[in-house]
Order: sequence, then C-alpha cells, then structure tokens
Amino acid sequence: MSGDTGTSGNAGTEEATTAGGHAGPGAVWIVGAAGQLGTALTRRAPRGIGVHGLTSADIDVTDAASVRAALAGLSAGDVVINASAYTAVDKAEEEPERAAAVNTDGPAHLAAVAEAAGAWLIHVSTDYVFDGPAAGSAGNGVAPRVTPYEPADSDSVTTSPTVYGATKLAGERAAVAAAPSTAVVRTAWVYTGGPDSPDFVGTMRRLEAARDTITVVDDQTGSPTYAVDLADGLWELARRGPRAGSPTGAGEILHATNAGALTWWEVAQAVFAEVGADPDRVRPCTTDEFPRPAPRPAYSVLSPASWVAAGLTPLRDWRQALHAAVSESSVSGSQVPESPASDTPESESEVTEDTSVIDDTLVSGDAQ
Repeated sequence: MSGDTGTSGNAGTEEATTAGGHAGPGAVWIVGAAGQLGTALTRRAPRGIGVHGLTSADIDVTDAASVRAALAGLSAGDVVINASAYTAVDKAEEEPERAAAVNTDGPAHLAAVAEAAGAWLIHVSTDYVFDGPAAGSAGNGVAPRVTPYEPADSDSVTTSPTVYGATKLAGERAAVAAAPSTAVVRTAWVYTGGPDSPDFVGTMRRLEAARDTITVVDDQTGSPTYAVDLADGLWELARRGPRAGSPTGAGEILHATNAGALTWWEVAQAVFAEVGADPDRVRPCTTDEFPRPAPRPAYSVLSPASWVAAGLTPLRDWRQALHAAVSESSVSGSQVPESPASDTPESESEVTEDTSVIDDTLVSGDAQ
C-alpha cells in the first residue's frame, strides 16, 4: 500500500481476509495469464491463495467445450478473473466475427461455467464500450465529453462506435446474463512500461532512444493505468468477494484506472521526462493527421466513484504510477515486480496493446 495515494501493491498480504470479514476466495483462475494484465495478476498474487494461470494454450474462450474442460476443477467459492480479450482495435474492423468470438462469446462461456460451479467471475472490460464523440472529424463536429463516465452511462448505449467496443459491451452483458453475480471492471490505457514492453509507455521509451523527435496525438483524453496497480486492485476485489447485502449476490460494474486525465501527447511527454529526456522532443498532432480504420474516443475518462463506493482502495495518481513503472522496470527489465509476499512464478509475456508506429507518428495505444 502507499498510504493515501491509492493502490500500489496492496495484494501482498499474509492473509486473504478483508476488513469486512469475508474469508477471501478459494482458488483464483486467471484466464489470459500470458497477457499484460494476466502476467501482473500472476506475479502480484497474495500468499496463501491457489492461483491457476490459463493461457491460450490451456483454454480457448471461444469454444464452450474448451472452457468447460479447462475449468473442470472449478469449485464453489473460487474466483475466475477474465483478463483475456481481442484488443486489436483496427484489426477488429476487419475481423468482427473473431472479435465477437473472443470478446462476447468468451465471457458468456466463462460466466456459464462459473455460475454452474458456484464460482464468481470478475470480467475485465474497457473504456471503449461508451458511445461518446470520436476524436477528430469522425466526431462530426460534436463537442467532446468533459465529465468522467459512470458505469450507468452504458445503460443507454445500443452499440459502440467500434467493433472492439461493441463486442466488449456485448460481452459484459452476456456475462451478466449468464452469471448475475459477475463483477465487470472497466479500465483504460493499460501499460507495463518496461523498456521492451509493447505497450504505449514501452514504445515511447524505445522511440526516445531511437529518434530526435516524435509526434503523438493530442486530442484523445483518458487515464493511463499501470498494470501492476490494476492487478493489485483486482486482487483486493477478489479478496473482498461478491457484493455484500444481496442474497443473490447481484453483480456490479466498476471503473478502475489510475487517477487523472491527460492526452497521449501528455503521456509521451511525461515518459520522456521520466527517463531524463527533453519532453519538448514530443510534438503534438491531431487524430485527423493520422486517420485509422477505427475511430478513437475523444474523451474516455472513467469515474472512480463506483470503485470507492464498493469499499475498494482508489488507484493512485497516474504520475506516481508512471514513475514507479519506469523506476521498477529500469531495475528489473520488463518484468512486472512481484508482490512482496508472492511466491508465484513469472508468467510468459504477450502483446495485449494495439500500438502502431508509422514514419515519425505514433498513434495511440488502445484498449485494456
């Protein structure tokens, strides 16, 4: 913990018991364990909790039979954290069926198995589920939103502007329909930040070393989220258990990002400053100067109110998180730091961000 600055390592405790008296989860099954968030979850696991990490080699979330087989050992009281997703935002426009199979059918299959076993599903989702104005001319002149999204703001959304967002929203709803106790946790702009990491922060570090100047979009606003902080928050949620006060264990939708709002250009400048480089080497551009197949939200900041109301520790300020990410990875390479009380082996790594660099322009990293 980092005092009153928010979550940053709170998972590493000796006992899996919350202040509210919940005895904590049985075993925890991490689906997507080889991804960016899955790796962080695995390495930040609290001592005393059995962790089963499932990669794409172990489970095919698009296949109900594969999900049943991979989770055959699931027991009542266990927790399933779904950190798997199809996150290639532009490619999803070309592969809507594949995106839907992973992002919509996958959560439904996991929820059905969890419900049958008496287990609890925590499903990780994204800021892309909302239908606010897009950045640039794709926004059709509509002024960007200026207030953070609350969970209920998605209730009126019929479909999101992107295939990625639409399939993730449908996945949220499918999971809750199959298992009403499901907790949906939306996040945004996730990064690990190591010098070799394929995410936005890692890419900025490599470009700083390779180029005199770079150009980054400055009309998309969100909240960068350190994978370690998000993982610690999810572990806190897992230990808290399903929402109290409901005999049916009714589910909830929560938002979890590091605190603060800024543009990709501002994130890039901050990364340069963290590594001791001149932030003025990062030049701003508009989304229209670098069009992409899928529109990007002009504003996708998520309100932390639901997370705090659920009795969970707010994630710390994005500046503190970025400093920790760069500092820790400078010592340990691209590895996610282990929880102080974790004895879980390191998971493999895989790309979970859609970060594209063409010529001297970097277009934003996307998705959860």
